[in-house]
Formats: sequence, structure tokens, C-alpha cells
Amino acid sequence: MSDMIVKKSPFDLKKVLKSNTMLLVLIAVMLLFEVFIRLTDSGSLFVPANVNNIILQNSYVLILAAGMLLCILTGGNIDLSVGSVVCLVGAIAGTLIVNLHMNIYFAILISLIVGVLIGAWHGAFIAYLHIPPFITTLSGMLLWRGVALIVLDGMTISPLPQNYLNLFSSYIPEIFLPDLTKRALEDVAAKQQLMAISFRVTMVVAILICAVFIITQFISRKTKESKGYTVDSRAGFISRLVVITVVVLLVASRLGQHHGIPTVLILLAVVIACYSYYTQNTVPGRYLYAIGGNVKAAKLSGINTDNVMMFAYTNMGFLSAVAALVCVARFNSAAPTAGQSYEMDAIGSCFIGGASAYGGTGTIGGAVVGAIFMGVLNNGMSILGIDSNWQQAVKGFVLLLAVIFDVVSKQRKSK
Repeated sequence: MSDMIVKKSPFDLKKVLKSNTMLLVLIAVMLLFEVFIRLTDSGSLFVPANVNNIILQNSYVLILAAGMLLCILTGGNIDLSVGSVVCLVGAIAGTLIVNLHMNIYFAILISLIVGVLIGAWHGAFIAYLHIPPFITTLSGMLLWRGVALIVLDGMTISPLPQNYLNLFSSYIPEIFLPDLTKRALEDVAAKQQLMAISFRVTMVVAILICAVFIITQFISRKTKESKGYTVDSRAGFISRLVVITVVVLLVASRLGQHHGIPTVLILLAVVIACYSYYTQNTVPGRYLYAIGGNVKAAKLSGINTDNVMMFAYTNMGFLSAVAALVCVARFNSAAPTAGQSYEMDAIGSCFIGGASAYGGTGTIGGAVVGAIFMGVLNNGMSILGIDSNWQQAVKGFVLLLAVIFDVVSKQRKSK
């Protein structure tokens, strides 16, 4: 058997910069905010508490963006109902747990089932009756918001029990050390001990994550080489691993200096890892890209496009329910106003992160970068004391720039 020739693309700085444009922009914006914040003596963007807040405040965006990306991949389609679904599922969860005193795990299961059923409702009309997604989800946005108001009867349900809050809005060390956590509220020595434990645990977990990530990346590279696929240059590959490892360790050190690893961060890691693998390494995941690239060609190649669309919107309902459970825990309440404009945050994150308005292009990693970018914008402008109206205007302008960049890029490639 002859040796297989492995193709290694040469290190191309221009290509690397182009493929990581949004990430570089995110870093530049963070540094710019840090300069302005320090000049105005408003603190720092990178203090441990603020890094923690950015994660907690944008957890729902990351979850919704993962589902929204799957819808966008199918041809630039979107789901306008996710904010209303978050409100409804949150209302149901709050009613079951607080008013009816139901077991929290059973209530969570019912809430997830409701989200899946709502997503399947949208998917059936879109996939099998071929009603445009915009119209279907627009009606869902009005319908489910109305049902949520009926369930809540205009009232806010709170507070949630602590065992529920521990699942989504607590920290890993504090969950397993409840006695020390209680003593830390009054005893300075206990607080210092808890902080020291939190830092050590956080750093150990971060190091293990980096080790697993590096090993899996090397295995993936070796697998591609054995199959004769084109791989990045060794310098580019190593530099990417180093950058990601350094970022993870820096973020972990900041979290460790606050309270430790937020439980919601573990949920986010699972969601991001699962959907990244699904979209990039499975046949059904690649169907999404095929439909977005050319739906007619996808049909002729044997792909059941109706079933793929059904899955995309059913999955969106499921992730909306997950986001609802996170939001209920974060705000410790189920309110009639919950979920407002959440769909815009998710859509904006996907487009800013590189998803194409025409479909067929985009990654979960890009959506994550887009969501973090939106979070940094919100957080940075809030620290600087910028009026909320101007914040909305800035976010709208950034989204417009992202879509213009996508459209212009498509037009250049077609010439």
C-alpha cells in the first residue's frame, strides 16, 4: 500500500486574519472599552465580577443563538417567536414549581416537552405546509406571548426554591460546600477559605479542559492526515491552540477570583460542544448547509428537506425552553415581560458571528463570538453610562454592518 500524501496548506497570515476577523474585532472592542473605562475612572471591563456578569447576562443569548443558527443555515430563515416561547415556558415552570410545588426535575421535564411541542408546531407548518418561516414564527410570537400572559394572569411568580436556583445560577464550589458558604457570609476567614478553594477548583478544571481540548485537536489532525485531507500548517495549528488555551486560563483565573465556575457555564459548554459536533461532524448536520447552499440540489441528492426543516424548528423550541429555565433562575422569577427582544439578540449574534443572510454559511463558534460581542457591547456601554436608547442604536448599526459585510462578500465571490 503506497504512502498517502498529506496536503498541508502553507501558513497564510492574510487567510488567518480573514477567517478570524470577528474574533479580532471582538478583542479590539474589548481593549477599546477597557481604555475608555479606565480613562473615565469607571473601573475595568476585566475585573472578576464583571467577567462573571458577562457570562451570566448573556447565557440565554448563547443558547438561543445555537438554535437560531440551525434555522439560518437552512436558507437565511429565522424564528421570531423565541422570546415569547421563553416567556411562556418560564411561566409554566414558575407555576409548576412555585404555585403547585411540583418536583423541580419533573417540572423541568414538562417545560422542555412544552418547548419541543411548540417548536414542532412551528416546524410542521413550515416544513410540511410550506408556510414561510417569517409568517409562522411571527404568529407564534404573538400567540405564545398571549398564552404566557394568560398563564401568569399579569402577575410575577417568585421566588424559586434554592435547589432549583443551584442548577442554573449558582457556583460549583458553593453547591458542594453549603456550610462553608453560609459561614462565609459572616466570617472573613471562612470567606477567604471559600475563595481559595474556588480558585483552585476553577484552575484545575480549566487545565483539564485545555488538556482534553489539545488532545482531541491533535487526534482530529492525525485523523485528517491519515485520510489525506488538507490540514493547516503546523505553525498555524499550534498558534491557534496556544491562543485558545491562554484565553481559557485567563477567563478561568478571573472566575476563580470571584465565586468559581458558574453552573450555567457548564450547561453552555455542553450546548456549544454538542451543536458544534452536530453541525460539523455529522451527516444530518451537513444537510443543513446543503439546504442553505442549494435547496433544489439538496432534494435531487436525496435529502428529505422537509424533515430537516422540521428538526431545525423543533430544536429551536427545545433550546428556547432551556433558555427559559436559565432565565427563570437568573431573575429568580417568571414575569410577563420576560423574553422581550431575545429573538433579536439571537439573530444578531448569528449574523455578527459570520452566518450568511442567505443561509448555508456559519458555525456555532462564530455564533458564540457574536453573542460575546453583543454582551461586551452591552456591558461596556453600561459601565460607561451610555443611555440605553443609544445602546440600542449602536447594536442596530453593528448588525447592519455585519449583514452588509456578508452581502458584499457574496457579491465579490460571485463575480
